[in-house]
Amino acid sequence: MSIVVTGATGHLGRHVVEQLLEKVPADQITAVVRTPEKAADFAERGVRITVADYNFPETFDGLFTAGDKVLLISGNEVDRDRVAQHKVVLGAAKAADVALLAYTSAPGTLTAALADDHRATEEAVLASGLPYVLLRNGWYHENYTEQLAPVLEHGAVVHAAGEGRLTSAGRADYAAAAVAVLTGQGHENKTYELSGDEAWGFAEFAAEVARHSGKEIVYTPVSVEAYTGILTGAGLPEPVAAIFAGVDVSIEKGELAILTGDLSRLTGRPAITIAESIAAALKG
Repeated sequence: MSIVVTGATGHLGRHVVEQLLEKVPADQITAVVRTPEKAADFAERGVRITVADYNFPETFDGLFTAGDKVLLISGNEVDRDRVAQHKVVLGAAKAADVALLAYTSAPGTLTAALADDHRATEEAVLASGLPYVLLRNGWYHENYTEQLAPVLEHGAVVHAAGEGRLTSAGRADYAAAAVAVLTGQGHENKTYELSGDEAWGFAEFAAEVARHSGKEIVYTPVSVEAYTGILTGAGLPEPVAAIFAGVDVSIEKGELAILTGDLSRLTGRPAITIAESIAAALKG
């Protein structure tokens, strides 16, 4: 039996493997990666490294064994057919009759186009008949705290979210929830709506950046069209920019302001706040 983590060297996957190493012996962990060199540190600690790619189904042949618990971390190539990618992993898991398939999804309240792939993947997970857990991760602090350079340069937080609020959380907390499910009992066939413990808006975000940086930072709400143009100007392909602008529309509607308490209940601790994440990011 192994706990298998796909996308194990990605931003979320690294947190998951690191936290698993605190809970279970390294030889019970399998890290699925595309580039083994990026997992050298895990290999040195005894983690089994397997090379596979969502885009090449044959690489998943025989990868799983009966009794495995699998964490399918959703692909990050939003401009590709992510549902097909996920079905590659799901098919291999079904063929092996794994004990549990956990999937990192999106909030059930989210109607933005970004959620479409997640809803379709969830349907495939349910249709597989495998014991499952849907980890509906809310938005991530890091989506904003890792983009502070232009905020500091221009003295402005620019979004198309109006006065909308959201309950984001940090990668480490979402990873801890996944680890709790993979190492715990009684989570089969459950759906968890995961979010931070408090809602915030971009005016508060700007004020918090200003407080920690000592610079004047303001929130400048713009139209969806203007924000899409800003993103494309920054180098994002137009279809990808439209997807992220669509998330701002959902934020304005309150679709990412869910407060279920599922995240802190699974982790057994309060979620890291956006203020704490901003402070940590600015300290570098």
